[in-house]
Amino acid sequence: MEKITERLLLEKGSPKTSKLKHIKTLNLSKMGLALDDLPVALLSRLTSLERWDLSGNKLQAFPKGLELPALRYLDLSDNQVEDVTSLESLRGLEELKMDDNFYITVSDNYKLYVLLPGLRIYNGKDVTTTANHVRYVYSDNLRTRMIAVWERSFSLPETISAEKMSSLEKNFVSAARQQVKFGPNSVADFTRWRVEILAKEYLRSLMEPKEETDDKDHSETKEDAEVSTPSKRKQTQSATDAAIRLTPRKKRRTDTPESPAESSPRKSRLQPKPPTDTRGAARTETPRRSAKVQRAREEEQKESASRKDAKAAQLQRNSYVLPIVKACMKTQPASLKPLHVLQCHSKQDSSEDFSTQLWACAFQPCPESNGGSRLVATCGGDSVCVIDCEAGMVMKKYKVPGEEFFSLAWSTVLMSRGGGAPSQPCSVLAAGGKRGLVKLIHPRNNVAYGEFRASRKSLAVLRFNHRRGNFLFTGSYDNKIIMWDVGGVDSHYNYKVVQLLMLEASATPLHICLPPASPDTHLLTACEDGLHCYDTQLGGNGTKKRSKEMEITFPIYKKESKQHNYHTIDGLSFLTDDVVASKSHTHGSIYLWSWSRTRSQRPDKKNRSVCAVVLAELQWASTDIPYLALNTCPGRSYVACGDDEGQIWTYHITDLQKNCYQSGRPIPPTEVLKWPTPTRKGQGPLDGPSVNCLAMDPELHYLVALTDKNMVLIWRTAAAS
Repeated sequence: MEKITERLLLEKGSPKTSKLKHIKTLNLSKMGLALDDLPVALLSRLTSLERWDLSGNKLQAFPKGLELPALRYLDLSDNQVEDVTSLESLRGLEELKMDDNFYITVSDNYKLYVLLPGLRIYNGKDVTTTANHVRYVYSDNLRTRMIAVWERSFSLPETISAEKMSSLEKNFVSAARQQVKFGPNSVADFTRWRVEILAKEYLRSLMEPKEETDDKDHSETKEDAEVSTPSKRKQTQSATDAAIRLTPRKKRRTDTPESPAESSPRKSRLQPKPPTDTRGAARTETPRRSAKVQRAREEEQKESASRKDAKAAQLQRNSYVLPIVKACMKTQPASLKPLHVLQCHSKQDSSEDFSTQLWACAFQPCPESNGGSRLVATCGGDSVCVIDCEAGMVMKKYKVPGEEFFSLAWSTVLMSRGGGAPSQPCSVLAAGGKRGLVKLIHPRNNVAYGEFRASRKSLAVLRFNHRRGNFLFTGSYDNKIIMWDVGGVDSHYNYKVVQLLMLEASATPLHICLPPASPDTHLLTACEDGLHCYDTQLGGNGTKKRSKEMEITFPIYKKESKQHNYHTIDGLSFLTDDVVASKSHTHGSIYLWSWSRTRSQRPDKKNRSVCAVVLAELQWASTDIPYLALNTCPGRSYVACGDDEGQIWTYHITDLQKNCYQSGRPIPPTEVLKWPTPTRKGQGPLDGPSVNCLAMDPELHYLVALTDKNMVLIWRTAAAS
């Protein structure tokens, strides 16, 4: 047996490099290694390791405490593994091989599903559905039975001490392990192990202080009473004629549809009627006079101290901006030039179609495709297109007669190939719209391999979890956001979809964002009635049907009147792990605000709201047209948003440090890209349309904009030429 040294790891690893931190694949198979032969301190330096083959050795366990954050594939087949709990530190693992380990039992398999939350492929098979059942459904049943044991026989002591709590925990855990019976005998060991963990967690939760919660207003959703399809466009007193609405118009309409049930939620862009506040008594309720006077006095006392802290607060705000500025100090503002204009979503492929509205676009994730981030998917009308930005060519096109696509999203899932071959990541595309169905597409093989019904109403937005590529969120016009596990696929495109969680919104969700650093625990959704935050953590004591955790409000709300309602948040995107860009309809500005500092505030007890900690305000267009979505390019620190004249407002955020939100002067755009005025054959140039949506690739080589006149515009930076 050869000793594990740095030199050996460099020889056995790839790509060939002189530093351990650059190794991505390592083969240490058939070396007769035992547990003591694996030096944790040395192996911990493999911070980029993604695939590790340890098959054919004599390992009885995995080295405890060995953390490999990038590891996604581990082969421990043909070893002597007995203790699977030693794998607990590999929480990012997606594929594991444990064949030919004689002592591994069914209970051990179940333990692995809990210990490794990202595990999808086990011994060459897709176990996503089974694993999630064990993690959530099975565990919830055990938790219910464990709590029943507590309520029947135990309670907290009147005076709490460490000695009493230690004795209570020992007795409670022992009783729970003995009394909770669930599942077949083959997993009895897993049941006892899991119950012990849940019992300790439950006892700790009883000791933690709980926030006071006010009574919530309960109003039942009367879906059966709805007459017309909900609309993402702001409604006038009546809807519009289905035939007329194919042509985008920007003024109020008063004609009513003959068949409301068949009208599309998004075919026309309607200006809002003068809004009335329908968000509930929580926003308009006047506090009691005594409380108001008391708060006024407190504010007066704090005013002096607040002035002294103003400078310190500004320095703290800059501390959030500075890392972004440093990261992009060497970059220059992008020089974007129009490259292509495509008309690829036309009805019946007619070149005269300038009425089909285009709604969503997204670049393909870089892994898998040779074209990398040159490929962008777009949707509108009854079709989804995949376009090569450089060539300006439609590479794939999927049409579904009778459908009207409103949203799409890319993700990377694992494709199991069978026969012992390792699973292969593949990029898949999900698209949905008017019919409430999600289409699952594998563009590389030109296969639309499945569909499932996500709602009885139209779908407004789709979003994959970037950390767990098989978790998909759908937002629909019945004011619901549902989290699905779409699993992986095998070589025959067999798949299975499971609903994991339902979030109840108070209005139509327009955008969904997951915090880059915590996509498994929180979700932000921009809705018709504001910006809301939800707890999406699975397992624990959480329910599968949840209401918002808090609402995030903005300074512009204070200027609302009967003529202006700024609660419709029609743009939302993360610029960094902490900085968020968002905008309110008719505000004429874009806010940049801190997610971490906003979330750290204690929500108001009455309406569960906190005010966003605004870092900067960006000047934008003055328009009444809603739902012109913004987007961000974190890699180049860019924010971009189109307007209703075909222009694209771009912001390079290195300008932030030179400005201050307190100054009251919004930061002007770095550049406004003018409408390129393409010429319509035989009829002269086209006027600038509304830019519904745009997307940028990670390095801002390309910017793609979709309009309400069936045109896809592709811009390219001069550096990418």
